[in-house]
Amino acid sequence: MAKEFYVEMVKGVADIEKGIIALGGEWHIDANIVLIDDGSKQENLWGFNIYLNKEKSEMLEYNSLINIRPKQGNKSMEIESEEIRNKIFEIVNKLVE
Repeated sequence: MAKEFYVEMVKGVADIEKGIIALGGEWHIDANIVLIDDGSKQENLWGFNIYLNKEKSEMLEYNSLINIRPKQGNKSMEIESEEIRNKIFEIVNKLVE
């Protein structure tokens, strides 16, 4: 999947309420649309990147255009909330080996 668009990285989106993820696509919005079509709500969706060549504790990057949401207190592409980052880390580690 990583070689589909990138060499050692996969884009993903997590639904932090449902505890599910969508992986792949050229842009985070591709996975975002899959989850919206499956019934997820935008306010629960957050983008991230998985780096397959890094240690588990460092493999996630919480950076995506879909993360810019001033109304939810996130004013940058980086997920600013440690609580949200931790939820994504737990979901990804449960679902991805």
